[in-house]
Amino acid sequence: MRGSTAVRTVGAPLVLGLVALALWQLAVVAFDVKPFVIPSPLAIGTAFGGTADTILRSALITGTNALIGLVVGSIVGILFAIVAALVRIVDQISAPLVAGLAVVPIVALAPVFYTMFGANAQTARMLIAAIAVFIPVFLNTLRGLRQVRPVHRDLMRAYAASPWQATRTVTLPGARPYVFTGFRIASSLAVISALVAEYFGGPIDGIGRAITTAVSSSNYALAWAYVVGAILLGLVFYCVTLGLEILANRHRGHA
Repeated sequence: MRGSTAVRTVGAPLVLGLVALALWQLAVVAFDVKPFVIPSPLAIGTAFGGTADTILRSALITGTNALIGLVVGSIVGILFAIVAALVRIVDQISAPLVAGLAVVPIVALAPVFYTMFGANAQTARMLIAAIAVFIPVFLNTLRGLRQVRPVHRDLMRAYAASPWQATRTVTLPGARPYVFTGFRIASSLAVISALVAEYFGGPIDGIGRAITTAVSSSNYALAWAYVVGAILLGLVFYCVTLGLEILANRHRGHA
């Protein structure tokens, strides 16, 4: 039973993907679609296979920036959410600040950060990824911290537990699902933000700059090959965060 469920879960998307690629290839050939509109999957695959090493090097640069931004933004978001949950005035002040930060066009900050930290440094890209990560992690963690049942809160008061003890033993474990939900959302945002920031200057490396370089030289199949590399990078980030969530829940279940 489990085997058939796994086959359906994995096999159905694979079959759908192969059918979509076949129809894509057929449409490009049948309607003579120009490469600057959209290349064929065969051309993209050929370009990807011929430049796999270069794509991997670019993905490692973008992935490193996204990873640092993910870690920094998540840590700051969780700590700030804990403080906001414990201190009422911080909670009241943080609401408009986070709301304002959420509507700021993050990519518009790239030129400013490049001016601040230097056009040859990766710092701006890491900061942009960290800012993008901070918002979903903070909001989901704060939401989870507010889900504690009143009976549990009253029990901690009856035992004369300090606010930090109550947070560590009751509130944080209860908020774990919300924290990991924020992680999963933030993992994709980190990759997207780091990649988009590469379009607006900085060092001449990373997947974003490689895409613009390939397009400017009219090598559209190669540009799409880099897009495939970016998609794979985003999937790696998402799958790793999902795996960490599964391991954490499994450990909690054994405990």
